[in-house]
Amino acid sequence: MEGKILVVDDDADMQFFLTKALKRFGVEHSLAGSLGEAKKSLSETDWDLVLLDYKLPDGNGLEFIPTIHQDCPTAVIVVMTAFGSEDLAMQAIKTGAYDYFTKPFKLETMEVVILRALERSRLLKELKRLREERESEVRWENIIGNSPVMREIYRVLKRIEDTDITVLITGESGTGKELIAEAIHRHSRRRDKPFVKLNCVAIPEGLLESELFGHERGAFTGATQRKLGKFELAHGGTIFLDEIGDMTPATQAKVLRVLQDKVIERVGGSEPMRVDVRIIAATNKDLIKAVKKGEFREDLYFRLNVMAIHLPPLRKRNEDIPLLVDHFIQKANKRHNRHVVGLTREAMGYFLSYYWPGNVREMENLIERLVVMSEGEWIDVEALPRFMKLTDIPREVSGEKPLPETLDEIERGLIIEALRKSAGIQAKAAKRLGISERSLWHRVKKLGIDINRIKGAL
Repeated sequence: MEGKILVVDDDADMQFFLTKALKRFGVEHSLAGSLGEAKKSLSETDWDLVLLDYKLPDGNGLEFIPTIHQDCPTAVIVVMTAFGSEDLAMQAIKTGAYDYFTKPFKLETMEVVILRALERSRLLKELKRLREERESEVRWENIIGNSPVMREIYRVLKRIEDTDITVLITGESGTGKELIAEAIHRHSRRRDKPFVKLNCVAIPEGLLESELFGHERGAFTGATQRKLGKFELAHGGTIFLDEIGDMTPATQAKVLRVLQDKVIERVGGSEPMRVDVRIIAATNKDLIKAVKKGEFREDLYFRLNVMAIHLPPLRKRNEDIPLLVDHFIQKANKRHNRHVVGLTREAMGYFLSYYWPGNVREMENLIERLVVMSEGEWIDVEALPRFMKLTDIPREVSGEKPLPETLDEIERGLIIEALRKSAGIQAKAAKRLGISERSLWHRVKKLGIDINRIKGAL
């Protein structure tokens, strides 16, 4: 038997018994008679297993479990409880313990539990090693992905990381445009200067200009004092203009002037002021179409589009889904003190088949909820929300499907999402999809979509 075991128990007889047993098993071990001693030992040694008593002189063993996970993340915890306290043992497992045995216990029972726990610790250490190796290959900052399109984005980001080039980031909502902008700033020569964000669509039209350029006292009703705008606040650093496609033509003209002349004027002011700001803009709109319709200035578009980065929707980089799932599970575990290992194969199949209209942001929020509500180490199909199961047959985790099946799956996802957003009303869903009601009816029948099931899930 291989491994390092820390015994946390203040009872002299129990210490003697456990020492004798562990010596017989031939495993390295140490004793701690209190939580304070255990805390010190955890900081000094990377333990594989902690045998933890419930009652200790300086505290409750169950309340110490989060400390063990924090100080020694790959250590497996087995709780020792008095006979008849199974409810307490189950509470320990929910808190993060791997297993338990009740006192008094047989040597054979103890040996089985310890062998299982040490094997689990070995697997956790191996998983940690593999994750660390993989993260160096599949991420840039907090951006996760190893698909060809994401590797190309990493290449572009590395090329521009020490420049001041203006960047336009495009992609659907929830694809991570703000994350990209923050990473660009952190790797730029302006990294020690401000990074100022503004969502153009979140500010009422009449206030956007004031938010961007500031205003003088008395410039309009309610302007009781001078206000510095985002461009002034970002001086020397970077300004991130999110949803720039929703900016009014008048404000577009003023942003163009900043790009051309590096000059702003506060609302109600007459004195031009020079600003040194790098602009990163983002939009979920097709700006080329907006230019053709006269909704977006062509000259501003070309000024912004010096370096273009397009973030694909999650459904177009399916191979990144398992990486993202693992990343978000670890993030949620840390935030909420949970110990979820991952999704079962069947649950992952549904994740791979789902259309993800809200992209990465939707996945992160869903996984956080699943982790918080999980009562075990694995998230199974039963825990998934009903709307994810409407696709009937989940895609396999590995292997490729023939093109007709893949196209049917994509079409099914689009139709289901349109029906969900239309409360199951086919006329509204057909309008969203840009097809006739009759065409939608034929597609629903062909793909075996159960509209009543969709309505029931809403």
